[in-house]
Amino acid sequence: MDEQEAQARMIALLKEQGITDPRVLQAMAAVPRHLFVPDGYVEVAYGDFALPIGHQQTISQPYIVALMTKALEISPGDRVLEIGTGSGYQAAVLAELGADVYTIERIPALYEEAKIRLQALGYQVHCKQGDGYEGWPEFAPYDGIIVTAAAPEVPSPLLEQLADGGRLVIPLGAGYGYQNLWKIVKEGETLHKMNLGSVAFVPFVSRQLRRRQS
Repeated sequence: MDEQEAQARMIALLKEQGITDPRVLQAMAAVPRHLFVPDGYVEVAYGDFALPIGHQQTISQPYIVALMTKALEISPGDRVLEIGTGSGYQAAVLAELGADVYTIERIPALYEEAKIRLQALGYQVHCKQGDGYEGWPEFAPYDGIIVTAAAPEVPSPLLEQLADGGRLVIPLGAGYGYQNLWKIVKEGETLHKMNLGSVAFVPFVSRQLRRRQS
């Protein structure tokens, strides 16, 4: 099976799993996922499971990428902050939706690889290497914020950088286990929270978070 056939099967499976938003499906059909995984995993790149990308990090399974993307309710021109660039796949999907994407990666090697990959594929994504806990205040507020690592709590800087009416999607709970995926909508001083179900993400690593827990 070639990449095009595998990608078509991935999209068909997403539809079976309840992902019906045509814009999300179109965006994921446009991103060559096999170019975002290590060479040894190209043949299984479109399977519905997470894959290792080195440095004890993973590329999320397609269903979770689709679920989180759908929850963000992206419109063209929305400014979106991603915490945890990883391979750059999620950022590419957001860019396909017309978002102005800002993404932060803690691990220097992954940051460099993702930045080069995204540029080579023509994605105009703003990349930064650093601690995602603090967000990227220079370009706030954001219409959407997506966090691709499990945190014990919502980092307060991210809530501060979320626009009024903005959506934050984040897995909350202990790392290396199961967590709950939350969608948080900010309306003035009120936060509306929705549990989107159980997920399994790598832990959110941050110096600021360690200080708060010590």
